[in-house]
Amino acid sequence: MIDSTSVYTRGLNGAGTTDSTTGTGGTASNAAEMQNQFLTLLVAQLKNQDPTSPMDNAQMTSQMAQISTVSGIEKLNDTVNSVTSQFSTMQMLQGSNLIGRTVLSEGDQLGMVVGETEDEDGNKVPTARGTAAFDLDGLASDVQVQIMTSSGQLVDTMQLGSANPGRNYFTWDGSAYEGDLSDLRFKVTATNGSEVVKSTSLAPNAVVATSITDQGMVLELANGSSIGYSSVKAVF
Repeated sequence: MIDSTSVYTRGLNGAGTTDSTTGTGGTASNAAEMQNQFLTLLVAQLKNQDPTSPMDNAQMTSQMAQISTVSGIEKLNDTVNSVTSQFSTMQMLQGSNLIGRTVLSEGDQLGMVVGETEDEDGNKVPTARGTAAFDLDGLASDVQVQIMTSSGQLVDTMQLGSANPGRNYFTWDGSAYEGDLSDLRFKVTATNGSEVVKSTSLAPNAVVATSITDQGMVLELANGSSIGYSSVKAVF
């Protein structure tokens, strides 16, 4: 006569895995195989148990609950993986709508727009305007923006006066500048009386491509850099 307690406890260890001594072929590869092995062991135990010493109902209930938990976790994992895949697809579709748009993110590069206008005599005159933005942590009584080359050479200084907390935009007229317009930078200095007000520079850039990585959706910008979707502060 087989010892019912021995068969049962050796068939399923505490974590719900099969023991090699049961002759069921080793550890189950998934929850379905584990359930089949559990039922096989249970039937064998019921057939061979000692009528004078039946198996412990509480122990059987506990082991069955563990098997149910393992099965539930596997189904939950499948559901989560499916939702994650669908979310990635939705992100890709959302990202494709940003191609060709301008996004605002942390940076100090001035966004330049080159065009032309007519003077009083009807002659075509080239124009160049730079735009960017900055966030202020508090009220500022005096804000100064320095326009510089990528090497740090000062090109112009703008006095913007007072500014409110939060998002602030500015435009710089660079029509008279004869240097390279493609890589101009800016620096914001804000004060409120004698106190310095913290500022965060925000640069506009066009989105040229999007991609999905392990970290989520990434936007490739016209200036050659890449940013995460979560880094976007505004879209134009």
